Amino acid sequence: MPKKERKRLQVVISEEQDALLTKTAYELSSPERLISKSEVVRLAIEKIAKELGDGEQFDEYRALLDADDLRDD
Repeated sequence: MPKKERKRLQVVISEEQDALLTKTAYELSSPERLISKSEVVRLAIEKIAKELGDGEQFDEYRALLDADDLRDD
C-alpha cells in the first residue's frame, strides 16, 4: 500500500503501551525485515477499520475505549 504524505499525529501513549508496541514490532520482525513501531500502528489501524467495516467487535472496541487506561483526558 503506497504511503500518502500526511501530517503525522502526535499521540501521547503510556510507557506500557510503548512497551507493547516495541514487543509487537520485535515479534513481527524477521532477520530479513525489521518492523517499526509505526508500521505496527498502521497495521492496527487497518485491522480495526476492517473489522468495524465488517460489523465486527463494536462492543469490544467500545469497552476498550471506555477503559481508563486508553482515555485522552
